[in-house]
Amino acid sequence: MKFTKMHGCGNDYVYVNCFEETIENPSEVAKIVSDRHFGIGSDGMILICPSDKADFRMAMYNLDGSEGKMCGNGVRCIAKYVYDHHLTDKTQISLETLGGIKYLDLDIKDGKVATVTVDMGAPILAPAEIPVNIPKERVINEPVEVDGKTWNITCISMGNPHAVVFVDDTASLPLDKIGPHFEKHLIFPEQVNTEFVHVIDRHAVDMRVWERGSGETLACGTGACATAMACILNGKTDNEVLIHLIGGDLLIKYDPDLNRIFMTGPATEVFSGEIDL
Repeated sequence: MKFTKMHGCGNDYVYVNCFEETIENPSEVAKIVSDRHFGIGSDGMILICPSDKADFRMAMYNLDGSEGKMCGNGVRCIAKYVYDHHLTDKTQISLETLGGIKYLDLDIKDGKVATVTVDMGAPILAPAEIPVNIPKERVINEPVEVDGKTWNITCISMGNPHAVVFVDDTASLPLDKIGPHFEKHLIFPEQVNTEFVHVIDRHAVDMRVWERGSGETLACGTGACATAMACILNGKTDNEVLIHLIGGDLLIKYDPDLNRIFMTGPATEVFSGEIDL
């Protein structure tokens, strides 16, 4: 199987061009290639596929083999792949995902994609649609007991479920111990991605993320969007927020007139190769 390793702010995936390759069992293949000791090493595998609804289609698999609905960093990397590898010459493309069709603007420098702005769509706040089993119209700053401690969560879906928690310091958090308890908490019927956020000022925050099916990753695009929206809902920032992640920065802008979130960030190709499965 031919592949290309790419990352967006350190959130790395193995990308497979399914215009040329056929993957019979993507869940099992994702587990094999994602292993950082015996495989290629990644947060998962993303397939770039034909679509009858958009220019391209994304199929995303976490490192545990589970299928994800959306990956903001992955979306940007697909945009870079299809342009740089001449699958398209358009600088505005559409991408079908399980979280809906996303629209991407490509910023080209020296003939290659440098950054991508993604229309991530409207944030979903209705608990039943996130989903989170809390009987309220919205879950904003809601106290929840997790592993014997009370945390205040704000829940948002960006095509996948997120719980945002504001903390005084992100660097010292024992995320490997806390994250799994959030991920598999009974109030989240489809499990959850959890963002731990420290607000720096009205325009910038620090964020760490525990992703369902993958554990801590260096960045999460949908998580950054959920974080920005949670900051706005809780009155902590303005509508444009720079999210500092371990792997880099993402600029998130919320347009209240359109009720849509726009994400801008880099995409990087690391290397290409071939693996026997």
